Amino acid sequence: MQQNDIDIRIGARIRAERESRHWSLTDLAERAGVSRAMIHKVERGTSSPTANLLGKLSGAFGLSMSALLARAEAAGGHLMRRLDQPVWIDSETGYIRRQISPRSDLPLDLVQIVLPAGKHVPMPASAYAFQRQLIWVLEGELEFDEGPVRHRLNAGDCLQLGPPADCIFRNPGKFPCIYAVTVLRND
Repeated sequence: MQQNDIDIRIGARIRAERESRHWSLTDLAERAGVSRAMIHKVERGTSSPTANLLGKLSGAFGLSMSALLARAEAAGGHLMRRLDQPVWIDSETGYIRRQISPRSDLPLDLVQIVLPAGKHVPMPASAYAFQRQLIWVLEGELEFDEGPVRHRLNAGDCLQLGPPADCIFRNPGKFPCIYAVTVLRND
């Protein structure tokens, strides 16, 4: 799937979620704390959303970011071949999100993230309000700020997130950090 295709699908999903709630662009902008103009660009597929923006929008909808993206990108079935796994790239940071698990009735998503060296991605607490999550570092180093607490994780380390808090994913290393996120959805 090409990046432009996924941006169009994400935009269409955001518009569908907004319209299904009978919200105007202004309603969503106020609930998410982002500009109306930015939402309009994302919905039209003319602007690629950042991970932080998706976190704010999904929180406003009462969804996890994983659930919002899965609704936009993943096909059903029991097997998700690597070539069919949807990939989304944050154009601002180069953060790469790959949906590993197939869309199913299981309340679980498995996602792989590649965070480039020296980059950080902030996420609002609202992005975590409807899920429980584990982070398992596969390669590299990850500093994870969970509210006021900083966790330093290395390859093999696994962290269960606590109650929803504003978070920052940070790669302090010289190489990409690759980690898996297991999301137990409550939505």
